[in-house]
Amino acid sequence: MKVVDPLKQEIWERFVREGALDPVRMNKRIAESWCLCRQSGVNPYDGKGKVILNQDSLMKRKKRNQKLLHMAIPFLENLQKVFEKTKSIFLLVDRDGYVLYAKGNQQTLKMAESIKFVEGVKWTEDEVGTNAIGTAVRIREPITVVGLEHYSVASQQWVCSAAPIYNEQGEFVGIIDVSYPIDDHCHEHILATVISVAYAIEQRFHIQSKEDELELLKQAPSFENPDLPIVLCNEKEKIVWTNHCLRLSLSNWQDMYLEDLYHQDWLIQTKFPIYSTIHHGVIGYRISIKKKKEKKRQHSSMIFQFDGVKGTSKIFENVIKCCERAAKTDVTVHITGETGTGKEIVARSIHLNSPRKNGPFIAINCGAIPKDLIGSELFGYAEGAFTGAKRTGHKGKFEQANGGTLFLDEIGEIPYEMQVALLRVLQEKQIVPIGGTKPIPLDIRIITATHRNLHELVRTGKFREDLFYRIYVYPIHVPPLRQRKEDLPSFIQYYCEKNDWPITFTHEVMEILMKHDWPGNIRELFNVLERIRVQYEENLPDASIIHSMLTHWNKWEGSEFIKDSRKLSFREQMEKNCIMDMLEQTAGNVTAAAAKLNIPRSTFYRKLKKYGLS
Repeated sequence: MKVVDPLKQEIWERFVREGALDPVRMNKRIAESWCLCRQSGVNPYDGKGKVILNQDSLMKRKKRNQKLLHMAIPFLENLQKVFEKTKSIFLLVDRDGYVLYAKGNQQTLKMAESIKFVEGVKWTEDEVGTNAIGTAVRIREPITVVGLEHYSVASQQWVCSAAPIYNEQGEFVGIIDVSYPIDDHCHEHILATVISVAYAIEQRFHIQSKEDELELLKQAPSFENPDLPIVLCNEKEKIVWTNHCLRLSLSNWQDMYLEDLYHQDWLIQTKFPIYSTIHHGVIGYRISIKKKKEKKRQHSSMIFQFDGVKGTSKIFENVIKCCERAAKTDVTVHITGETGTGKEIVARSIHLNSPRKNGPFIAINCGAIPKDLIGSELFGYAEGAFTGAKRTGHKGKFEQANGGTLFLDEIGEIPYEMQVALLRVLQEKQIVPIGGTKPIPLDIRIITATHRNLHELVRTGKFREDLFYRIYVYPIHVPPLRQRKEDLPSFIQYYCEKNDWPITFTHEVMEILMKHDWPGNIRELFNVLERIRVQYEENLPDASIIHSMLTHWNKWEGSEFIKDSRKLSFREQMEKNCIMDMLEQTAGNVTAAAAKLNIPRSTFYRKLKKYGLS
């Protein structure tokens, strides 16, 4: 039976037709969500699921979330027993809005199937409009959405209650949801139940964390080796055990994390994951380490702790030497280099080797922030500084970096009018938040970076000369990958180890990779490796296939890439060409192309317009 509230129907129809909304007559969260849906171009007359994972992709996503499933499913099964006489269905959703589990009343499951509300569907606001699951994913708060509060018609015969789930580290991991037809009035206070179950799941995460550590420690005696220093870390890389030969040299190991070993002149030789026998997720790592050998002073690259891939190239060894010199002082550093060369890693390494290493390292991409928001992002704002401001105000990046290092990436993209304010802060070493009156003193180091030519920007009047001389004190140039190809094997080995990818590249494949120019640098290399790993897993394809793949990739990054490089970033160019490629595969079918790329159709249309493809 169709249940309609005439007043709510009128409110919804007027909003859909005119965009007019009386917030007094609506829940604040619902009104906010409707506005976002309208801005995103969600179809209010549809709302059926569009992005649905195939069985293989769903199983992979379930595997990535196996700990969440292990924690939550027993509680969901208990809920089903409690509400077995109702028309409810019970769902578990991951942090990205994909339904991992859906069970309950068979009739209701069939009703859900008619709108593609099934396992594997992406049920976010961008996809299907305002709904308890998608809205809870965005706001990270419990919420019930009833009938016509749903933005799209497909969900308007439903009542849904959802609550977020956080793991033992306080990280958002997913959503628990109970949904039922609007004509089922059996349980009015279901949201309280959902919140209680979410809390119980969170407590189970805390308990399981302790049990995982106990299981890890039970395995420790089997790793005892009098000649080989071994440590066990939990999944967050906190050391929980060392074997006997290490305990004298690591007297405070109980308070250490794996990264602390780097600063005590230890090197990691092997790192093997250890899996739970209960939920089969990673619970820790078995790591063998060795002490660094003493090196003479002239080998400065061995003294400087660099967490990226150094390789063997002379050109990058010179970069490391420059970084080491800069790290000893508080000099203002400017890093230049093409997109994808690892400028932020270089900046972070300078910080971690400096006297400020115990302070914060705050990075901000000046080119990624809208022009009207960059002031509040950099300098913060006081309470009530403008409409929509947080009640408690907001600390800007400068204040967040106090006592440490502020890394201003893509400094060449900062608006000209904002350059004056930035110059003043660098000169006076204090900030006044927007809407504030009291200056805040700063003790920070500034590192900037850009892929653009600042000299040229100054010459053409796009960058202030006085600001240029303030930041361009100690320049460090990061070379492109094509100038350090001897480091390719080191990058490949690093990628394979990081992703637990046990594969050996043949001489023929390495020769093809060495001949490629890598216009996208290290980022492009890792993208190519990721594509090979995902598509072929542990079966390395023939060299001719990889050559064809790189040639196809080069089509994206060849003449067209160079022609548009002043307009689009490398990532944007990759995205544009990926969209073009998919449109070609689907014979121009926008809906099919968007679905295959897992992009909401409304977002896909915006990207077509952005890249001049519409």
